[in-house]
Amino acid sequence: MLRLILLGAPGAGKGTQADLISQNYGIPQISTGVILREEIAKESALGKKVKGIIESGMLVPDEDVVEIVKNRLRQPDCKDGYILDGFPRTIPQAEALDGMLSELDSKIDLVISIEVSDGDIVRRMSGRRICRNCGSTFHTEYNPSRNGNLCDKCNAPLAVRDDDTPEVVEERLRVYHEKTASLKEYYEKQGKLRRIQGCEQLAETTANMNKVLKEAL
Repeated sequence: MLRLILLGAPGAGKGTQADLISQNYGIPQISTGVILREEIAKESALGKKVKGIIESGMLVPDEDVVEIVKNRLRQPDCKDGYILDGFPRTIPQAEALDGMLSELDSKIDLVISIEVSDGDIVRRMSGRRICRNCGSTFHTEYNPSRNGNLCDKCNAPLAVRDDDTPEVVEERLRVYHEKTASLKEYYEKQGKLRRIQGCEQLAETTANMNKVLKEAL
C-alpha cells in the first residue's frame, strides 16, 4: 500500500516520476492537471469554467479541485494506493484532503518534494511536450519520445501546453511560491515530507526518488 503525494514547482518532473512510480507499484497516477485539461477538451461546464484560469497560470478554485479528487479516490483502482500529482496545491486543499481521508479511515503515507531552481524550471518547460490524447508528458531534451513528435503510448501528435510559455511559467512560479511551497512545512510537521533533488537527467532524478521510496516503505 502506497498513498503518495508528489510536490514540486510546475515543470519539476512530478508527472514523469508519478508515471514511473505508477508502473513500478501498480497504483494509479491521479493528476488533477490532466483531469482538468480533459474537461477543457470536452468543453464541459467545468472545463469552460477553468479554461481561462489555467491558461493565465492561476490556480483553479479549491472547491472544484477537491470535488474532482474526492470522486477519483472513490474509484476501485485506488483501494491499494495511488499517487497524487498536482494536488494538494494549497493549505486548504491539504486540510480538505486530510478530512476526506479521515472519513475513509485512510491517510497519506509519504510526501516527496522534487526540488528544482526557478531558472532551471523556465529553461526546462520550454522543451516540454504533452499528448493531448492520453496525457503523457515528454521533453525534447531530457525525456524525448521515441517517435519524434508522436506519443510513445498512443501515437497521437505531441503539443506545447498553453501554460508553458515563459510569461505564464513565471506567473505559475510566482503562484507556486505564494500558495503551494508552504505545503512542505505542513507535511514536514506531520513527519511525512522527504526532499529529493530534481536533476537534469531523468535517470538521476528517478534514482533519487527510488532511494527515498525504499527508505520510507
